[in-house]
Amino acid sequence: MSRPEKAAPAAQHRGTSVASGSMPASVLADPSEAELARVYDTVIVGGRVINPETGLDRRGVNVAVQGSRIALVTDRTVKGRRTIDARGLVVAPGFIDNLSYDPNPLGVWNKIADGVTANIAMHGGTDAPRKWYPYYERAETPLHYGASFFYTKARNKLGIGLYQPATAAQIRRLAAEAEQALQDGVLGISFSLEYVPGIGADEVLPLMRLAYKYNVPVYFHARYSDMTEPGTNIDAMNEIIGYARETGASVHVDHINSTGGTFSMKQSLDMLAKARAEGLDITACTYPYDYWGTYLNSARFDEGWQERFRITYKDLQIAGTSERLTETTFGTFKREGKLAVAYAIPEQDIEDSLAAPFVMIGSDAILEPGNNNHPRASGTFARTVGLYVREHRAISLMDAVAKMSLMPAKRLERQAPALRKKGRIARGMDADIVIFDYGKIGDRSTVERPELPSAGIRYVLIGGRLALDGQGLHKNVRAGEPIRSEFVRVPEEGAGILKFETKTSRTSWPAVFYRGEAYTDVSVIEALGCTLSWDGRSHTFIAEAGVENGSGVSDTAAADQASMAEGFVATARTAPESGELMLERGHRLTWPEGEAELLSIGIRDYVPLAVLMRMGMDVRETGQHVWTAVRRG
Repeated sequence: MSRPEKAAPAAQHRGTSVASGSMPASVLADPSEAELARVYDTVIVGGRVINPETGLDRRGVNVAVQGSRIALVTDRTVKGRRTIDARGLVVAPGFIDNLSYDPNPLGVWNKIADGVTANIAMHGGTDAPRKWYPYYERAETPLHYGASFFYTKARNKLGIGLYQPATAAQIRRLAAEAEQALQDGVLGISFSLEYVPGIGADEVLPLMRLAYKYNVPVYFHARYSDMTEPGTNIDAMNEIIGYARETGASVHVDHINSTGGTFSMKQSLDMLAKARAEGLDITACTYPYDYWGTYLNSARFDEGWQERFRITYKDLQIAGTSERLTETTFGTFKREGKLAVAYAIPEQDIEDSLAAPFVMIGSDAILEPGNNNHPRASGTFARTVGLYVREHRAISLMDAVAKMSLMPAKRLERQAPALRKKGRIARGMDADIVIFDYGKIGDRSTVERPELPSAGIRYVLIGGRLALDGQGLHKNVRAGEPIRSEFVRVPEEGAGILKFETKTSRTSWPAVFYRGEAYTDVSVIEALGCTLSWDGRSHTFIAEAGVENGSGVSDTAAADQASMAEGFVATARTAPESGELMLERGHRLTWPEGEAELLSIGIRDYVPLAVLMRMGMDVRETGQHVWTAVRRG
C-alpha cells in the first residue's frame, strides 16, 4: 500500500537514552547444558557488562567468544581456552567512530587504544570506493573501516572552485558518480558546506534525493558556525532541516558543538528536536572538547573570524606544539596550511549537546604523521567517559556507551548489514569489545602531545582477536573488515504471488522474497477486515478492526474490490518492477496484538507473511515464489 505522501520521509532515528542500573536475569542468555560444557576460544569473566540495546548493566557476567562472534552472555560459569579476568572492569561494545577520516596506518592504533573498533570516514571519505576499499584491505587495516561519498573531493576533481557553483552539467556528472559510489559500497554522502561555500541548493538537492532513493544518510558539516550576521547557526540548521523536509532523506549534523551549535546550542538542539518530532530523520554528533581545530588556510578563517568566533590570535594554538599565535605568525602558519586549535567553545555547549538523546559521539579526527592534530584524534572516547560521565556526571555511563557504539551503528546500519552485528554485547553479535577500568579511564592526549594514548582501556577485541591487552597493542593482529552498503533489488524474474482466499473470494497480491523472508503489499491487511491509517510522524501504518460485511472482508475492502476500475485495488496489486530497490526504511505496522517492521519498495510498503499468520491466516508456500493464505477456521 502506498503512503499518502509522494515520497514519505525516512523513519525517525530515535534516541537511545537508557537508564543504567541492575537488570533482571531475563536479559541474559539461558544457556543449554551443551553450551555450558563447551570450551570457547575466549571467556571474559566477571565483568560489568553493558549492552545499550537491551539495557543490560550488570556485574558478574561472563561473555564467551567463539571465532569472531559472541557466543554467550551469562552469569553461569563457562570455560575458555583463554580467560580474561574482567572483575572490577566494564565490558562494553567496541566504540564506533563514525565521524573520522581515512584509517591511515599511524592513527588507527591510537583509535584502538581509545577503545575504537570501527573507523568510519563520514567526514571526508572517497569519491572512488572501488579503489578506496581495496587499498585499505591490502593494507590489512587493524580495525573495521568504511567511508562516505565525499562530495568535496569529487567536486575538486572537476576543478570547481571553492566559492564557485557547479554547472548543471557538472551537477549531473557528480550525481551520477555518487550513485555509482553507492552501488560500490559507500555508506552515505558527505557535504562540507562551510569549507566549500560555492555549494548551493542546486547541488545539494539532487544528492539528497539520491540518498533517499538508496536509503542512506547525508552527513553535513553545516554552512555556519557562529551567531554573527549574516549567516548564523540558525540559518545553518534551517538549511539542513529544509533539505530533509523537501527530500525525505536522513541527515546527520557533524560536530554540532563546533559547527551549527556554538553559542546557540539549546536553540539549535531544539530546532532539531522539533524537526524529529515532525517525523524527519535527523541525528547529530559532538566531541567532548571545548576547543575546535582546523586548517588556517580554510574558509573557516575567512575575514571576520575573530568576531564570528569571539576569539583573538592568542586563542589559537598550533596543534602538536605549545605555540600560541600572533598576527604575524598567523600569516606564516596559514601559508603553511597548519592546523590550529581554537579555544572557542563554551563548556555548557558540550554538556548540553551530550545530553540530547539524538546526539552521539564522533571524533572528527585521526592522528597523522607529524602530529599536527587535535587531541581528539587520540582521546575522544576515553575522555567522554572519564570527564563527562565519571567527573562531571553530565550523562550516565549507559548513555555514553550507547552514544559511542549502538547509536553510530544504528545511524548507518539500514544499508550496511555488517553494522547490525556491532554496537551490542549479545549472543550472535560481532566480538568487537572494549574492556576498561571505569575509575581510571581518561584521555592523556593534549594539544601539545596529541599522540598520547588514552588511559584505563585494558583490553580491546576486534573480531574476537585481542588487539590490546596489558602487554600493549598487538600490531600483528589485523582483524579489520570493510563496512559497505549493500542493496537488494527485485530479481529479474520479478515478484512472486500471494494467493489470498476468504470465504467468498480469491484475490492475488504481489509477493517478494527479501533476506530469507517473504513479504506482500501491506494493503492486504484490509482484506483481513481491518482498516489502515498512516501516521506520517511515526512512519507507521495503524491497523484497526473494521466492520465485516459477512464475506470475510471489511466494508472498506469490499468497496475497493467493487471499484477496481477506480484504481485503488489495482494499484495495491501492482507488482514491483524488476530491479527496484528493496529497502528497510524503518516503517512499521501496528495492530492491537503487535507490531512489525515493513519493507519499502518505491512508495509502497510490504508486510512479512509471518504477520498474516499472527493475524489469523494459514500461509504456506505452494510453488516457486507462490504462497497461499487462507483464513483459519
